[in-house]
Amino acid sequence: MRLEVRTLRLILALDEGGSLAAAAERLHVTPSALSHQIKALEQDLGLAVFQRGSKPLRLSPAGGRLLAFARRIVPEFQAVEEELARLAAGRSGRLFLAIECHACFDWLLPVLQAHRARWPDVDVDVRFGGGFSFDALEALQRADVDLVVTSDPEPRAGVTYEPLFDYEALLVMAPTHPLAAASFIAPQDLAGETLLTYPVDRSRLDGFAHFLRPAGVEPRAVRAVDLTAVLLLLVASGRGVAVLPDWVVRADQTRGALACRPLGPTGVRRVLFAALRAETKRAPYLDTFLALARAAKDGRASLYSKPPDQAPDETADAL
Repeated sequence: MRLEVRTLRLILALDEGGSLAAAAERLHVTPSALSHQIKALEQDLGLAVFQRGSKPLRLSPAGGRLLAFARRIVPEFQAVEEELARLAAGRSGRLFLAIECHACFDWLLPVLQAHRARWPDVDVDVRFGGGFSFDALEALQRADVDLVVTSDPEPRAGVTYEPLFDYEALLVMAPTHPLAAASFIAPQDLAGETLLTYPVDRSRLDGFAHFLRPAGVEPRAVRAVDLTAVLLLLVASGRGVAVLPDWVVRADQTRGALACRPLGPTGVRRVLFAALRAETKRAPYLDTFLALARAAKDGRASLYSKPPDQAPDETADAL
């Protein structure tokens, strides 16, 4: 014979109900219909599943073995059913992100917190994709991740890019640094400086890729720092200068802890993109993430911190 989930549910109902009538009520069938199901099951097994005449109803050894199996399998089966129902309704799923931007973690945390408040059943994972051994866009093409945050869009088959927000790359230094007196920074100004950077390929660093390299200028020294907080402490203490997105240094600049100057007379402005698979059917929780990310630069992610059964405010469409 072939066991089915309905068979296991029948055994659970017999054990929990303690009688045929109670079991039938649990299964939403008539006692007569349940008796026919039990008879058919016992014919298939060649064994009785409960002891006739016992009050309350007692399972036979065969029924007890099925009960132990049912207690393991049925809850797992129900959990899968519920998960699939949430998937079908768009309430759950996965959102695996790759971030090609060290500084993005400063706005990503509140975005993920706001996203979780709205979509608690969505499985979210984050990988850093700006290193030397992990190609985030290739992972996107393989469907290992669902979205890549990058400021360096590359033509890739099956990949599309949506802008999140623009930013300006600024030279950041201690307020007492001599370059703080300049109205803007020329590439040659950094030839004698220690440049603090993130430990990623220079092609992914705005200061090198879009400012120093085109001018053929090399800093006196380059020091890699993993954490933004440590990097800012080193800059503030005069241990070097750094090129960072404006959103990272806005608060420190406002309170006078750091000085910031544009790169060149017109500045270096960049756009942060979300890379997506072109054929991806847009899940509503992905749209929420994009909206939160677009609002994050201005600190407005909290506008979206609403339960799943509520829509964002109409004003959010303009963020």
